[in-house]
Amino acid sequence: MNTILLLGAGKSSTYLIDYLADSCRDKERELILADLDLDVARLRLGNRPSTRAVRLDSADDSARRALVASADLVISMLPAAMHPVVAKDCLSLGKHFFSASYESAEMKALASEIRDKGLFFLNECGLDPGIDHMSAMKIIDAAKARGEEIVSFKSYCGGLLAPESEDNPWKYKFTWNPRNVVLAGQATASYIEQGDLKYVPYHRLFRRVEPLVFPGLGDFEGYPNRDSLGYRGVYGLEGIQTMLRGTLRRAGYCKAWDVFVQLGMTDDSVQLGLPEGATLKEFLNAFLPYHEQLSVEEKLGEAIPELDFPTFEKIQWLGFFGKRKLPRTKGSPAQLLQAVLEEDWELQPEDRDMIVMKHLFEMESNQGLRKVSSSLVCVGEDSIHTAMAKTVGLPLAVAVDLFLDGKIALRGLHIPTCPELYEPILSELERWGIRFEEVLG
Repeated sequence: MNTILLLGAGKSSTYLIDYLADSCRDKERELILADLDLDVARLRLGNRPSTRAVRLDSADDSARRALVASADLVISMLPAAMHPVVAKDCLSLGKHFFSASYESAEMKALASEIRDKGLFFLNECGLDPGIDHMSAMKIIDAAKARGEEIVSFKSYCGGLLAPESEDNPWKYKFTWNPRNVVLAGQATASYIEQGDLKYVPYHRLFRRVEPLVFPGLGDFEGYPNRDSLGYRGVYGLEGIQTMLRGTLRRAGYCKAWDVFVQLGMTDDSVQLGLPEGATLKEFLNAFLPYHEQLSVEEKLGEAIPELDFPTFEKIQWLGFFGKRKLPRTKGSPAQLLQAVLEEDWELQPEDRDMIVMKHLFEMESNQGLRKVSSSLVCVGEDSIHTAMAKTVGLPLAVAVDLFLDGKIALRGLHIPTCPELYEPILSELERWGIRFEEVLG
């Protein structure tokens, strides 16, 4: 019997847990779900056969290693900083390792030892990263097989709201870690366009947007996402002239979010101590210059000359011009802003989220330049069975199932960019309604 250890029962684990629990029922496997909150783990499993929940503080080295030792394969859905820690446990105890997160430099340093021990470690097998890699490589490999040269590749992805749940001017609510949303983009973005290297510092990031349209869904905008340049090697596109990976938001979001960036309200490096009972208006005013006569609204207009009505409306809707009290008054500006947004951008039980992804390719062939647009739209069922959980968890679950079935023979450190991984995973995802639509021109 194979024993699967899943560390973390958070919101993104819903479909992952369900898929693996069903596979354990039908095959000789056991699923152990470990989380700091035992009640949440039990709720996720629902007393299904061949599954059990355990309480685990992942920072407890001896308890964590004891659980890893009891398993054949370990999946980490813990915070990213814990992945290398768990990976080292797996390496020393001879266990296979899976995660949906980015492959860190610390993880890459283990590559030779992983290979030498005959273990299989798979990272970046979720949504973004994950489905983006697999769907892109399917197109790239097919183009190369036809003798075409890919000269431009742009890829955008966003976790947003289904249109019927867009009930605020931002057309946005939290579908994943709120802190990551508030701190998004604080590392310089880099990409290449028409052979020119481009670097976008944080204070310019939300002004460097590209408009995109999804038929039937309307207007979106994408901004550059961290380091796009490193993916030239990952995708085998070292000589490509244009390469950009970005994040999608609804049109108008970036201009409004840039107000917080320009004022310094997303700064996480300093601590504020506002008076007890302080309002959002006083929080905003802390970032504006003193003036005897001008109102906060007027000072904001002077500080942000490009402030237009749709942007003003978004700030106003959050309560920054009224008497609304701050949920907390101590912490970094980013923490205070997050506390505000967690109240207004909370996904309600009846809300449905939506994942949108778009690949834009330009390929040179004997017949000239060919353009391909490949789009994914995935809508969640409710606030628990979200599109985010589905697209993050299912690729990982499918990879684990395939591996335990002996259908993946690879060993060493991998991300899902080779046909042996992306072909069967994408095929199974299509069965679950996660499929791309390609359009020429």
